[in-house]
Amino acid sequence: MDAREAVFIISVAARLVDMHPSTLRKYERCGLLEPCRMSGRLRLYSPEDIARLRQIKTLVEERGINLAGVDMALSLAELARELRCLADGSDADGEKLRGRLRTLADEMLRLLSVGDPNDDRSGARRPATVQGS
Repeated sequence: MDAREAVFIISVAARLVDMHPSTLRKYERCGLLEPCRMSGRLRLYSPEDIARLRQIKTLVEERGINLAGVDMALSLAELARELRCLADGSDADGEKLRGRLRTLADEMLRLLSVGDPNDDRSGARRPATVQGS
């Protein structure tokens, strides 16, 4: 982010989203947002940061999602935006596009903890089921 885009100090940003400044610091520690740092200490928030804080607030307060769930939801939303951009783009290299879509889909499944139905994440394989019985 360009430091010129980050214009709100933490107290103003907190007022804009009706949160306590310590909550904004907590969200930064959790990796949910990354404000611009001036001189290493002063946090400056951009309009995009304010929009993200509003998203986080909605997910936490209205949807009752914990911070791990918020992180997952925001990651999935970002992946979905990237998929949409790829689908809308005019990439002439179809194989490259398909590979990127596969990678993004795999990342989405990883975030959702969905994957091989025979993998129970303990390393043990489930026995194969017989179809039709």
